[in-house]
Amino acid sequence: MPALDDKDLENRLWSEVDKARFGMLGLTEGRSHFQPMTAFCDKERGAIWFFTRKDTDLARQVADGHYAMFTVMAKDQEFQACIGGELVPDHDRAKISAFWNPMVSAWFPKGKDDPELTLLRLTPADAQVWVSRGGPLRYVFETMKANLTHTTPDVGESAPVTFI
Repeated sequence: MPALDDKDLENRLWSEVDKARFGMLGLTEGRSHFQPMTAFCDKERGAIWFFTRKDTDLARQVADGHYAMFTVMAKDQEFQACIGGELVPDHDRAKISAFWNPMVSAWFPKGKDDPELTLLRLTPADAQVWVSRGGPLRYVFETMKANLTHTTPDVGESAPVTFI
């Protein structure tokens, strides 16, 4: 597999988060568990947005902003990432309108003006990505080959991404 180009890797990261849409979000400090969240990408602003209720543990904990991580895995299992950055509440009305859809509205019965609705904005600082090829079948083949040849499997690469 050729070396991963920094800009291509960052573009792929945005694309994969946008496609996968679901991942696990949590704070890196304390004893909170990561929780499943739906991500809304805003590549132009360099942010990932999450709808939540103001009374959730996560929303209460990030009132002043905290370092958080969002993990995502592509459905084909050929791309995984852990994205770290500052997570803050940001009740951006334009983003609420832009990302509003029937799935989101199900959680907020009073609509876009639901007083419990808030957005969390993750501004990525860095990420670690894992890019593999061939999916599960390739993984099995490489594992068998490694066992027979006493080498390690060649299933892909890992690389850091730094956002500027």
